[in-house]
Amino acid sequence: MYAEIVFPLPFRNVFTYSIPEELEPFAKTGYRALVPFGKRTLTGFIVNTTSTPQNIDKIKPITDILDDEPIFNKKTLEFYEWLSDYYISSLGEALKLAVPYGTEIETKRKILSNMNVSTELLRSEKNKDSIKANILKILSEREEINFSYLQKLVKKKNIYSTLRSLEKSGSLNILDEIEEAKVKVKKAKFIKLNKTIAEIYAYFPELESRSPKQVKIILELINKKDKSVSLAEILKKTEASQASIESLEKKGLVKIFEKEVDRRFSEEFKEEHVKLILTPQQQIIVDEISEKIEQGIFQPHLLHGVTGSGKTQVYIELISKALSLNKSAMILVPEISLTPQITSRLYNNFGNQVSVIHSRMSLGERYDSWRRILKEKSKVVIGARSALFAPLKNIGIIVVDEEHDASYKQFESAPKYNARDAAIILARINNCPVLLGSATPSIESMHNAKTGKYNLLNLPERIDNAKLPKISLVNISIERKKKKMENIFSKNLLDKIEDRLKKKEGVIILQNRRGFSTQIYCEDCTEIETCDNCSVPMVYHINQNILQCHYCGLTKRVPNACTNCGSLSIKYFGTGTERVEDELEFYFPGVKIKRVDSDSISRKSSLSKILLEFGKGEIDILVGTQMVSKGLDFPRLTLVGVISAETTLWLPDFRADERTFQLLTQVAGRAGRSKVEGEVIIQTQNEKHFALQKVLQNDYQGFYQKEIIDRERFDYPPFSRVCLIETKDTNEDKAKGALIDFHKELINYRKWLKISPPASAIIARLKGNFRFQILIKSPRNTDPGGKILRQAVLKSFVEFNRKSRYRDVKLIFDVDPQSII
Repeated sequence: MYAEIVFPLPFRNVFTYSIPEELEPFAKTGYRALVPFGKRTLTGFIVNTTSTPQNIDKIKPITDILDDEPIFNKKTLEFYEWLSDYYISSLGEALKLAVPYGTEIETKRKILSNMNVSTELLRSEKNKDSIKANILKILSEREEINFSYLQKLVKKKNIYSTLRSLEKSGSLNILDEIEEAKVKVKKAKFIKLNKTIAEIYAYFPELESRSPKQVKIILELINKKDKSVSLAEILKKTEASQASIESLEKKGLVKIFEKEVDRRFSEEFKEEHVKLILTPQQQIIVDEISEKIEQGIFQPHLLHGVTGSGKTQVYIELISKALSLNKSAMILVPEISLTPQITSRLYNNFGNQVSVIHSRMSLGERYDSWRRILKEKSKVVIGARSALFAPLKNIGIIVVDEEHDASYKQFESAPKYNARDAAIILARINNCPVLLGSATPSIESMHNAKTGKYNLLNLPERIDNAKLPKISLVNISIERKKKKMENIFSKNLLDKIEDRLKKKEGVIILQNRRGFSTQIYCEDCTEIETCDNCSVPMVYHINQNILQCHYCGLTKRVPNACTNCGSLSIKYFGTGTERVEDELEFYFPGVKIKRVDSDSISRKSSLSKILLEFGKGEIDILVGTQMVSKGLDFPRLTLVGVISAETTLWLPDFRADERTFQLLTQVAGRAGRSKVEGEVIIQTQNEKHFALQKVLQNDYQGFYQKEIIDRERFDYPPFSRVCLIETKDTNEDKAKGALIDFHKELINYRKWLKISPPASAIIARLKGNFRFQILIKSPRNTDPGGKILRQAVLKSFVEFNRKSRYRDVKLIFDVDPQSII
């Protein structure tokens, strides 16, 4: 027998390996195999087995099988094949998403340096700027370095030939070591009684006179009523020594054994379980979708429900229905670590049947969650976009909450999938309904609903007779002329905050920028302090007294003078959350204020603690970025203030108006979710802007009607499928040259596609790499599935690799990008 294997690498080939007789029972489709690959050892995915391979020359045998049971089957393989095809990646890269990070085994290449020889060779090297000289300089300073890290330091990938010549000269040795998986099953020692209680009592007189600590251990175990207990827990509780345990084991009174420990993620945020009765409108929606769950029929539904209309309760009822039919359920939420409330409600309803998956969990917690789901111990999965790939069987319902959110898009590595769109395909393959929920649906989803592709469901009113908040726009340019501004706050907003604080009500202030000042500017030479690696301004953080780049993470000391001309006339411009917090502390001394942004909640469960304290009234004001607009539901929250509505409005992106409307409507929806009416004050410099007027009127349909006309006029989604092609390299000429060469091949398809000329990206340099882009638009009326677009990109890529001298430059394909910046 032979196995066809793919690897999580950016090439689309399938490789054939022979299956040793002893591995034949385990080497099946869906298992991972450890195999030789060139001089390396890699983990690959078996996608097929056959007894008649096409070519049996030079076929190597599989080394080992890593899994006890398959991690995907024929049905889920179909989903990963679609994912790799649609988002233009290899099947191996798509299948990599099916397993938690840290479980793969592979060879890592290490370089062992002879520092003395490297130093001598460096001295005799004539060209000190050459790759060889750079490598020798690094090797003369360190004895050992990983191959990938050396590539990063010299900023070049193709260094193999240089290393081979240096190895011959005795400067270094290249070692290939197999690196074990980073995460494994956790085991711990447990202890339990080994005799009946009557038998144990016979030993008490002897134990009491000789070892009272042993008596304490025995009594503790008797209290546990024949249950095993963690050995570490017993030792801590009884303050006994290991010797006491060993003595009891020798007497045959206790048994010590190893047992697997389940690392379960838990939020500190807890809510009381309240049994809710559905409104008639909620019940109609639940009944309609429940019918599809029972029948196992695929249908996409879009639930357009205003903020506070009870969408979460609809999700809970549908999950309950799926479980009653012995089916499983998946709920995707944007940035799970930011929405502990919905997680808490699921635990209240479904207990340990719930497993969480998201990036803030430890490797061990994520691995154990994945194994619980694989073994069908958990039938409800909640998580951010990566939860889409949880190995759930017999799926009954998939829910995508806040379906409009941009964080469902994978921005970093291939495949650059959108979890919302992929969830619809997963539901279709599993013959189950999928529910997309939002108070501000994306333009694409609403268009799909209006054209009959999705079933549109509405919840137009808040539950418990709660009213939508009263929204006001404050023009800060006019207020400043009237001298009604206090630094970044209008007097109107400060008065409203003071009024709510007197009533002991909660306040949220939104400013979608981190840091204190967003720019440092020199009045003499007009230079802005920018990042060394990126073409963006550095942000001033007052708490740590540093400048930081929010794209690459570079930090610098705060300059006393302009770094360009030496002038002392430097000014701090722009407002971040730190400045908002600082000024609120000045205007409202003694008031408890907490900041919620990615700087302040980096520690595990820190957000849970803040939300718990805010819910209890121990925190008066929350200041935050877009994080505070998501999923928060507090009856005591009655006032929302927005410092600047323009932070997303002025971005040069076709989704800028939509993002602004969604963000402001969502954050406004946090206010007044009880009997006390909420109020929202939005500070702006352009209150007549169309998007802001529609927020003021709470008019989603009006916003949609204008936006959809603009999208059609300019050939943007949903009327065209968009693909962004990007090159990036530390050498500007190479990045530009590679894209020009790719464009020469792509232009052959201009009859079917609209192709922009190669241009520098809006953020031209990022993390030390120069960026150039091409935007392709494929009209949906002539290319409904995007097949022409994908074929054009792939065929152009083949020709580019065949002809271009810049083929070592990385090309990135982003189908359906969420941003073109």
